Amino acid sequence: MILYADAHLLIADKPAGLLSVPGRGEANQDCLITRLQADYPDALTVHRLDMATSGVMAFGRGPEAQRALSMAFAERRVAKTYIAVVAGHVAEAAGAVDLPLICDWPNRPRQKVDHAVGKPALTRYRVLARGEGVTRIALEPVTGRSHQLRVHMAALGHPILGDPFYAPPEVQAMSARLLLHAAALSLPHPHSGETLRFESPPAF
Repeated sequence: MILYADAHLLIADKPAGLLSVPGRGEANQDCLITRLQADYPDALTVHRLDMATSGVMAFGRGPEAQRALSMAFAERRVAKTYIAVVAGHVAEAAGAVDLPLICDWPNRPRQKVDHAVGKPALTRYRVLARGEGVTRIALEPVTGRSHQLRVHMAALGHPILGDPFYAPPEVQAMSARLLLHAAALSLPHPHSGETLRFESPPAF
């Protein structure tokens, strides 16, 4: 689970099905940050992955490191690459989805495209391989909206396999889990400022 640790920075590989931070209720207290704090009590959350998403996450060790990392995320000095398997054959070898997103409040935590009041959201994509009725794709979110990659792929007409929120039942049934993995993360070290890159190959 631990990919890297020093006095300022902790990088972990989150399994699918585990919350990033505690949720509501006693049943949702088990999460990655709680598990990490058992060994690294000063670990603090900087960003999140959906419960269903696996992959690389960064944590600051102490408030100063957390602030530095949070600022790097806010200023888009962090590069993230996800691997997903989506339904159908994506026609273009590469492209971008630029669709504003907002919470679908009556159906939360679902998000939706809303051109009137949605917040800007941009995802770049690159086809890696095409299989039988599916496409393996690399996704680079420029913004970090909730469920951004999942909504954008569904809006493109290629929902992610196993997605219970945005894929039709036949696409949900194609995988027991959401096939979305945070495979690479590049960010400035919170103390030295050196750009570091961490990778985790997907299990699918």
